[in-house]
Amino acid sequence: MALKKEPEKHANHERWLVSYADFITLLFAVFVVLYAMGQSDKKKVEEVMQSLQQSFGMTNAGATSPKVNVIPSKAMTVIPAIKPEVSITPSGRQRSGTGKSRAEEKDFRQIKATVEAYLVKQGAQNKVTLEITRRGLIVSLKEAGFFNSGQAYIKPEAYELINTIAEVMTQYNNPLRLEGHTDNVPISTAQFPSNWELSTARATNALKYLLKNYDVDSDKISATGYGEFRPLADNATAEGRAKNRRVDLVMLSNDGVRGEP
Repeated sequence: MALKKEPEKHANHERWLVSYADFITLLFAVFVVLYAMGQSDKKKVEEVMQSLQQSFGMTNAGATSPKVNVIPSKAMTVIPAIKPEVSITPSGRQRSGTGKSRAEEKDFRQIKATVEAYLVKQGAQNKVTLEITRRGLIVSLKEAGFFNSGQAYIKPEAYELINTIAEVMTQYNNPLRLEGHTDNVPISTAQFPSNWELSTARATNALKYLLKNYDVDSDKISATGYGEFRPLADNATAEGRAKNRRVDLVMLSNDGVRGEP
């Protein structure tokens, strides 16, 4: 007698509900934990804020929560003064306090480039020329840009230009020489009987201006006048004479210092 076959079981299409329910349960548990952690952190932050306010003598009139000293007031002490940091000069060498470093050839090149860029920006290329020699950096202040004809005082409209030059150069402790020059056209006034007096007066006035307005050591700056006897160009032409009427601001190098009287 043949065995009776059991009826074939139908596939259960709702088994996925079990896995889905487990996933939802785990997800709910995660959010519950995150919420609990968030509430705990928020409460802790409020306590820390209240403690800081109390430590610094701050009060909150609208606060109703009890005072909690998370950070004890007795632990608050005065922070000791911080020592001044060592400043860095444009050349990369260090200097502390008011001490200044000695400029070298690479510093001369940097100063020259800085001033020339400023002159181009201001359209004042014809008023100042710069040159680096064995003596050091020579900045020639032409008469047309800084002095009235036959006068020794610096023109007020030239202050901004000379200030920019001085601010860059006086960052260093190189000795400075102010050297006055004229052309060979004679001058004979009650104030300036000759070009000697005029050239010397212009150099001296420039020196006084630097001493009054900038941190320059009196024993490292000097002024002299050469009259018409050290020309840059031929005095036979108006252009040459204009180049010769000048005050040279010389920032001496080590070789330049050794060559000075």
